[in-house]
Amino acid sequence: MNDHQKGADGKEIALEARAEKAARLFSPSAARNSHAIVAAWQDLMPSSATVLELGSGTGEHGVALTNAYDGLTWQPSDPDQASRHSISAWAAYTDHKRFAAPLALNACDPAWWSPLSSKDIIVSINMIHIAPFAAAQGLFEGASALLRSKGHLFLYGPFKRHGKTADSNLAFDQSLKSRDESWGVRDIDLELIPLAAQNGLKLQSTKEMPANNMCVVFEKD
Repeated sequence: MNDHQKGADGKEIALEARAEKAARLFSPSAARNSHAIVAAWQDLMPSSATVLELGSGTGEHGVALTNAYDGLTWQPSDPDQASRHSISAWAAYTDHKRFAAPLALNACDPAWWSPLSSKDIIVSINMIHIAPFAAAQGLFEGASALLRSKGHLFLYGPFKRHGKTADSNLAFDQSLKSRDESWGVRDIDLELIPLAAQNGLKLQSTKEMPANNMCVVFEKD
């Protein structure tokens, strides 16, 4: 998860307090969400796959999923150096070798995917609402370039449907926009499905999750 914004001095400001142990950061939101995401993965996604995660944050989600599914090989990434430091610590801490050291990828960068090999799945958890819409555009463009045929783009977080969502998500949307007007809860129907269509992907499934979050899965044609 990439819950950060930049202050006036250019330094990253976390939107949540995180604990630290032996360089591993612990995210309260990851602690709340990981169990539900691991359970939902069994219903929505293949248990054996090569995975690229964008905006991995502390690294905890990838660790939880690779611990739960021994067929997953996970490449985390994050544009934030402090987050990559935590991810590296988690990679060293895991007792398997399927969770790699992080890459410094930013979905807003042009052709960020160009050095990478094809993947079965691309994952983005709690990222596209805490980033400009250019990050969502880059995410879908990268998915089009990197995913194998019938590969999947897996998103998790709060979303709107035709402009509507839970009151708590609307309040969160306003809070995000007060921090940065380019941030905000994204609309599956009005924003993401058209973006997917432009990049050769289609909506495959959605799943309601705790705390008014959703899993949203797109498939490459």
